[in-house]
Parts: sequence; structure tokens; C-alpha cells
Amino acid sequence: MSINNRGRRQFVTGLTAGCMLSGLPLTARAQAKSQSYQSPQELRGPHINLDIDMMPVNFTGQDQLATVVNQSVPAPTLRFKEGQRVSIKVNNHLKVDSSIHWHGIILPTNMDGVPGLSFDGIKPGQSYHYEFDLKQNGTYWYHSHSGFQEQTGLFGALIIDPAEPEPFAYDRDYVVQLSDWSEESPTHVYANLKKLSHYYNFQERTAGDLWRDIKNKGLVQTWRDREMWNEMRMSDRDISDVTGYTYTYLMNGNTPDMAWRCLFNKGEKIRLRVINASAMSIFDFRIPGLKMTVVASDGQYIQPVTVDEFRIGVAETYDLIVEPDGEAYTLFAQTIDRSGYARGVLAQNTSLMPEVPKMDPPPILTHRDMGMDHSMQNMGDMKGMDHSMQNMGD
Repeated sequence: MSINNRGRRQFVTGLTAGCMLSGLPLTARAQAKSQSYQSPQELRGPHINLDIDMMPVNFTGQDQLATVVNQSVPAPTLRFKEGQRVSIKVNNHLKVDSSIHWHGIILPTNMDGVPGLSFDGIKPGQSYHYEFDLKQNGTYWYHSHSGFQEQTGLFGALIIDPAEPEPFAYDRDYVVQLSDWSEESPTHVYANLKKLSHYYNFQERTAGDLWRDIKNKGLVQTWRDREMWNEMRMSDRDISDVTGYTYTYLMNGNTPDMAWRCLFNKGEKIRLRVINASAMSIFDFRIPGLKMTVVASDGQYIQPVTVDEFRIGVAETYDLIVEPDGEAYTLFAQTIDRSGYARGVLAQNTSLMPEVPKMDPPPILTHRDMGMDHSMQNMGDMKGMDHSMQNMGD
């Protein structure tokens, strides 16, 4: 299957069925794999078996190897119940050490999955038996803490259903995982950033911008602005270290052109569990034409707040309730530097394809954004200040 994505990108991989197919038997899901919208398989506890391995994938038109769990990118969604004692056997089929960290979960140190800190890691060809009691509920995720395995696909959602009724109602429940994928080895990406911090930033200011600023702000102010940034060895376009020129942004493992989809019926309340499982991308998430009520953050209930858009950083999770009354909506997650986006569709049927909104203009940082607001730097001669405690040496 080859899907064009913004002129050059495509996606071919063996994920399991789409969110609207999750209730079908496995054979029906396998037959539906030809659909261009898919979600990871959901595994329910308390006993889970996970196999870490390498598998060829093609997100961008170039065959690459991904680090997968149970042959899936993202890894399977794990669903448990608060109060359960869960048993998760992780088998490492890689040629290098591996691990799984349960992000945000309260558990014994030796179950936390951080090599060199809480355990020795999982050696090639060996297994590790995670076992712990679930003392919380909410939306979480899990990922590798070994090498760059997380960046190459080893991450997944972890949902803990509450023991008691929740303070809000909903009719359908979907996980929305945001991630970033690069054709370039993450080892090379890291090495390039160590050499030059803005190696992947192709939104730098130009000579045209300089002359435009001189015209609008004058030579002196423009000089002062440039001087401040040069002293910090930074740029006012220093928003993201790695951008959409290198990354393809995914929603539940689907490229923007593939448009991951989930269904609703008119009058229903939909819960969206948004997880930023990216390596280093910050997203601004919105659903044009639809208000979102945020009811939980990082697995914790919050006082509900209704928003048009919210920003989600790396490793954060937000739970939303939406009440769609139209036919179809775009789930739109643009990166903070506006170099790309992940996209999905919330619709009444699979044939509907809403319009994709335009991205906002790239932001330009100011002195205030960097904590460099000098509006109070001229304070007169300061003669009225008491300096009696200035010298505290002895």
C-alpha cells in the first residue's frame, strides 16, 4: 500500500485494526488491515506478554527498521483496572539490551524499568517479569529507556480504568497518540545536534527579514535585537531542535495523508486520551469547529476547562470530552514551530473527509519569551535603596 503524504511520504506497516474495528474478532481485524487508518491492538490485563523485536516499516517512502512490540508501531495499548496486580512478561528479541519504563506509574523501584538506575536492563534473548499493583487510574504510556529505541518505535499507551465511577460521562473512548518519525537514524540526529544546535532548523531569519525589521523598527532597535540573540548564540526562530523538514508526524502510527479515523454518532460524548509520545516535538492540538473540555492531565482529574486549543509537551497526556454535532471534524496537531502536523478524523462515517486547516505562521521569539524583558532596567540613580545587607561575607 502506498499513500502519498505531502508529495513524498507514504506509510506501509503491519499495524492491527482501526479504532472503529476494535470490537471485531481478530480475523475480521486482519481482513480490515488494508484500510488506510489504523490503531494499535489493545491488550487487557492482568497478564500480558510483550515481545520486543525489529521489523521493517515504511512511513515515508523509504524502508527502515523499527523497534516494535508485538509487531506494532506504536506498541499495543495496555488496558488495566485500578486495584489489579498486573503481570507483564517482556521478551527481548533484539541483539542489544532493552527495557520498558511505565511512565507516571507508582510502583516499586525494581519495576520502574530504567537501566542503570532501577534494574540492569533486559539482555538480548532474555526476559524480564514486571509485576506490580495498580494504585491509580488514568491515561499514561510506556516506552523504552534503552538507547534510541523509543525514537524508533518502542512506545505505547497505558490506560488504567478507575475502580470508582468517574466525575464525567462519555459514550466512546479513543486513544490519540502523537509521535515523530525520522528517516535519519536518531544516532545521527543526536550527533548532528551536538555539533550544531540549529542543524535541523530551516526557518532561520534571512537578509530580507533584516531589511524588513530595519524599515519597521529602525536600525538602532534592530541592531539591539540582533545583538541580544547573538550574545546568547541563539535565534528568534529557535523554536524546535528538530523540525518537520526531518520528522514525519504521526497520529496513532498514521501519517497526515492517511488520516487516522474514529467514529461517533450524533449526540454522543467522546473521550479523547491525547498522549504526546514523540521524541522531542511539542504540539498545539485543536479540533476546528469543536470545543474541547479538558478533564484530566497526566492521569489526574482536574477542574474541567473548555478550550479551543491546548499545547501538549513531550510525555504529557490530556483527557478531553467533546460533543460533536456536525458530520466530520479534523483532529489537528501542529508542531510548535509550524513545520508540520499530525492529523486524524472524527466522523459519523468513514467516507467523510473534513478540510485540513492551514497551519499558523511560524512564531518569532521576543526578549520576554526568553526571560530577557528589560523594561525595568532604567531605574534612575537608585539612591533611595537600602544596601545595608549588601556585604554578607562575615
